[in-house]
Amino acid sequence: MPSALFVVSEHGYWGEECVEPLTTLEDAGVDVTVATPTGDPPEVDERSIDPDNVGEETASHVTEIHENHPGMNDPRQVTTVDATDYDAVVFPGGHGTEWDVNQDTHARRLLRDAVEGDEGKAMVVCHAVGILAFARDSDGSLMAAGRDVTGFPNEWEEGIVDDHDMMPDGRKLPYWVEDEVTAAGGNWDAELDRDTSVRVDGDLVTARGPGSSARAARTLLEELGVEAPADD
Repeated sequence: MPSALFVVSEHGYWGEECVEPLTTLEDAGVDVTVATPTGDPPEVDERSIDPDNVGEETASHVTEIHENHPGMNDPRQVTTVDATDYDAVVFPGGHGTEWDVNQDTHARRLLRDAVEGDEGKAMVVCHAVGILAFARDSDGSLMAAGRDVTGFPNEWEEGIVDDHDMMPDGRKLPYWVEDEVTAAGGNWDAELDRDTSVRVDGDLVTARGPGSSARAARTLLEELGVEAPADD
């Protein structure tokens, strides 16, 4: 049975970006393990389970998985897992990743080992793509350098934070993903003229945001050679 490790934020993951890939992979027969930086259960961004924001169906589905999935309720700590034990390592997005996952040296190592391994893959979604601006390859170069990537674009961030980079919840956003990944040498293209944006560069899959999560999950399955579940 193929396996995947999900590295999820304790400071606010975006529901659809975690739950859509998680359930798609599990429906395809992939064994999923969840990990967080400290081993505490991940926190969901309340905006991503607000029916007025994401719709009743998505809000209900994300809430059900968040509250009842065994891995989400009893995750591993990132220091206790090894990327080589999994066929893929997945980094769901959400603004919260900027405060924990993207800055966690052990999460970065999981990403590096997944991408550099002989058989492993990595999938990074939305704000989690910022980890590429801080993680390094074994030779010391930034992982973003020279890679074709997509992620949460500045154009979208402008509609969320105020002129002082303050979030609606009162937190100050520490950086903008597009700016950091571009500065680190990434070949950034969020493909804003397309409904979805998923890019594959070697063993790395990146996705733009919530609406690209389903396509990203199926792309990862294709990269793993696993048959995707039938569409509903």
